[in-house]
Amino acid sequence: MIKKFSHSLRMKITLIILILISILLLSIGILNNFGLPWFYQNEKVSEIKEAYIKIDDEVMKIGSSGQHIIDESSDKSVINERLKNIIMDYSNKYNITIALVDSFTNKAIYSSAREGDGLISRIQDGFIGNKYQNILYKNDNYAIILHQTMQKSSFIEGFGYCSDNQTIVIMSTPVASLKESVNISNRFLIYMAIIGFIITVIMTFVIAKMITQPILQLAEISNKMGKLDFTAKYNGNRSDEIQTLGQNMNFMSDRLKNAIEELQEANELLKEDIKRKEAIDEMRKDFIANVSHELKTPIALIQGYAEGLNEGLCEDEESRKYYAEVIMDESEKMNKMVKQLLTLSSLESGNSILHKENFNVTSLITSVLGSISILIGEKNVNIIFDSTKDIYMFADEFKIEEVITNYISNAIYHVKDFGEIKINVFYDSDSIIFSVFNTGKSIPEKDISNVWEKFFKVDKAHSRAYGGSGIGLSIVKAIVEAHNGSVAVKNISDGVEFSFKIPKA
Repeated sequence: MIKKFSHSLRMKITLIILILISILLLSIGILNNFGLPWFYQNEKVSEIKEAYIKIDDEVMKIGSSGQHIIDESSDKSVINERLKNIIMDYSNKYNITIALVDSFTNKAIYSSAREGDGLISRIQDGFIGNKYQNILYKNDNYAIILHQTMQKSSFIEGFGYCSDNQTIVIMSTPVASLKESVNISNRFLIYMAIIGFIITVIMTFVIAKMITQPILQLAEISNKMGKLDFTAKYNGNRSDEIQTLGQNMNFMSDRLKNAIEELQEANELLKEDIKRKEAIDEMRKDFIANVSHELKTPIALIQGYAEGLNEGLCEDEESRKYYAEVIMDESEKMNKMVKQLLTLSSLESGNSILHKENFNVTSLITSVLGSISILIGEKNVNIIFDSTKDIYMFADEFKIEEVITNYISNAIYHVKDFGEIKINVFYDSDSIIFSVFNTGKSIPEKDISNVWEKFFKVDKAHSRAYGGSGIGLSIVKAIVEAHNGSVAVKNISDGVEFSFKIPKA
């Protein structure tokens, strides 16, 4: 079974590589045979067009400056130097024969080759009276054709007038040598393809064997592991993925061996999990009972007052308004409790994402005090807070604001009239500590450890009066612990102090 797998994989690797090499060589041959002449022809057309534009521009410059293309003031006729340089540059660099012709005399003014008049005659044969012109490019002043002479020679030739309507520019470059070069190149590629194919077959077979041999060894090890024999190990010394696979199989073998020994321990853990599940079920039942209890009172009030409105017990407008306000107030309390439960659930499940940033805690406390200033005024409370020192914290500002608001609100609700609230925030050695103290009744010692539990209320009647649900401090604890911090509460002479501590960034 394993030998058959190895043989199959080796053949697949060999065939895939050979097919890819064959496709590559075939593509090169097709491109060389069909693409090279087309590319060469377009390049030559572009070179002739470029040469024509430069020559035309120079002829117009010469004419506009009052000069002549040919200077006949001396004993010899001399062509303008700049124009001559352009013609010779394209002639030498791109193998283009260029001639300038006077359209009035039909004689060559200047030619980059000796046979200027012969070139004119040949090109005119190609352009004039030839019904089978292979036009490669044409505009109002200039045309480029592929011209095949009676001697079966091929040229790319251009013929046209300069913008002065007197000077004719003719150009020619041979293409016969390209066809011969393409044929030679194709033959060379065929020979190289045959040799390369043979070498590729041999090399591919050797490489495939090198690849499949360690895979065969790994397959043998996996076969033994399937029979729970973990003594076989991979001992290769390579630096590739197969070495990584072998090391992973050795690691997996050790892990499987240890896993069998750990099954007994897992059974004990399973028993503990069952107990934990039972405890969670009990907590769920308690949670449902608490929620039901908290919702029962507002629902009963809403139902009672709604029935009173429905049965017409409120004959005057003021009574109806009072009934409606009670219904709205109780509905708001239920809505607030549901939102708090959702927030707490998100925090406890770890789904709440902290958006940490560096912010000024002092400014945040000042903002919170401003937002509840009306409530502070109603209680005639004296707030003591030093807002001059800036304390910076790296945390989720929105969630820390919720913690601070909860602490201060609780202090206001529980402070005695004309009492005092002290707010303090300061740096510790490695933390930032925030505390709120309010004068008033202390918390019974037996209840201090329970104030962070959901739905726990020290004074249920008082909590009901200001709309407390017993969830706020649970949310505070969850937020602070999400920041790797801790919460605390303690009785102080004539009051209670709540605090939290969060590590510095």
